[in-house]
Amino acid sequence: MADLPELDPVIHAQARLRVTVALAGLRPADQITFPRLQQLLEMTAGNLSTHLRKLEDAEYVEITKAYEHRTPVTLVRLTSKGRTAFETYTKALQRLLDAGT
Repeated sequence: MADLPELDPVIHAQARLRVTVALAGLRPADQITFPRLQQLLEMTAGNLSTHLRKLEDAEYVEITKAYEHRTPVTLVRLTSKGRTAFETYTKALQRLLDAGT
């Protein structure tokens, strides 16, 4: 089992994996509001913020602050680097699972 793939530690944490999966389900240019993502994942605002910061530091997500009808809104999207990292992660995970059979 010497050729087992490494899993990206940024994505591999359970909460960040859930965030990445949710964002990967969107079209590449689409964004989701922070409250909607929080609701989908059933995470607290603080927990989600912490994990988004790690993903943002890795340049896997882009967070945009904007206004809609004078109300501040935070938008989140998976970057192309994040999408590629997620695809690489899922392929590595599949190879790891296949090695066990």
